[in-house]
Amino acid sequence: MAQQALPVREARLGKPRGTGGEGVRAALRWKGGGGRGAGPVNGVALLLPEGGPTGVRRPSPIASLAVRPLAVRLAKAGRPEGLATHVLRYRCHGWNGPSAHPARDAAWALDEVVRRYGDVPVCLVGTGMGARAALHAAGHPAVHSVLAIAPWFPDPSQEAAAPDPVKQLIGRQVLLVHGTNDERTDPDLSYRYAERAKKVNRDTCRFEVHSDGHSLHQHRAEVHALATDFLLGSLFTRDYARPVKDALAAPPPLGLRMPLASGFGASLRH
Repeated sequence: MAQQALPVREARLGKPRGTGGEGVRAALRWKGGGGRGAGPVNGVALLLPEGGPTGVRRPSPIASLAVRPLAVRLAKAGRPEGLATHVLRYRCHGWNGPSAHPARDAAWALDEVVRRYGDVPVCLVGTGMGARAALHAAGHPAVHSVLAIAPWFPDPSQEAAAPDPVKQLIGRQVLLVHGTNDERTDPDLSYRYAERAKKVNRDTCRFEVHSDGHSLHQHRAEVHALATDFLLGSLFTRDYARPVKDALAAPPPLGLRMPLASGFGASLRH
């Protein structure tokens, strides 16, 4: 299949958050302008929003707005370590088959992060289609960890293509989390992906949010606490919470069907 051509436009990084509390200050740092109160950037969380299977139109801003609360939460929690967060603005809405436009945009964004901040560790945090893009882009040298929230994978019976690759995950910390009642992205497909990933990379785990749907609205506080714990533990020197340690250490299927307990991370919430 020929790759789908896009209108002439570029992917963009949303304004940085963290490293002193103001996005403008962090932006001044990488531009060489200083910025009162701006601290050094020692790590980056790159958030990859939702999208769709197809579509070359520019994405709706709603997708970026949906991940903003998590970006703010991560920036606040990681401020002592010097964490900056960015939300990637894709060139287009869709994955578009073998073109894999969001994964290409993620690769561009990782190069841009290195250009701005230098050799700092990056955690890719993706939701839905963005989670698939994060997993695809994990082979970039800057990536230390990947958090895939409700990842979308195409139904193999409907897409005659090779399974999504997993070898690029070797050497990375990888966590997937999925609601068991998700009707938009199949949790069984994310489990099968995690199974294959665990075979090549032992530092892979997966959490299940029982009775929750795609948006994980019922347990959003727990999911955000899990994301915070995983990101800070994978990029910096903080210890993982015990459930995350257990999930990473447990063999399949236990470590890939770890239930996310109600109230997880209550002491971490702000």
